[in-house]
Amino acid sequence: MMDREEELLVEFEKLFRIKNECSCKIFSECSLSDMTVRQIAYLKIIDEQGEITFSRLAEITKNSKPTITEMINRFVRMECVYREPCPDDGRCQYICLTGKGKKIAKAEHDALRQVIEQMADSLDEHELDLLIGILQKVR
Repeated sequence: MMDREEELLVEFEKLFRIKNECSCKIFSECSLSDMTVRQIAYLKIIDEQGEITFSRLAEITKNSKPTITEMINRFVRMECVYREPCPDDGRCQYICLTGKGKKIAKAEHDALRQVIEQMADSLDEHELDLLIGILQKVR
């Protein structure tokens, strides 16, 4: 018989599998099944920052500007970002997400929301209240 921690591990693995399936579905819809975790993280940073310059993105991600330029060129080819000229300085460009880029940046959050919706559909009000209370105790 499994001990309690093993049971928890099994159940959490099920939840993570469901979330990953939801994420994969979103990436599939964008025709980007080969997107790396690092690339998704960069798109999330661009999304959080709004308009961001190459220099600022390099600073945040602790990469060189040439590395950022290469990555952004790849994202442009993937139709995830576009360059927007800075109105005040012609030498500067902002990196902006396309609709596709925004969808990918928010995919993990959206996948988690889908998991929560499945959980809410599977539990009654009392069970949901218990689950919320238990999760709030975890630190």
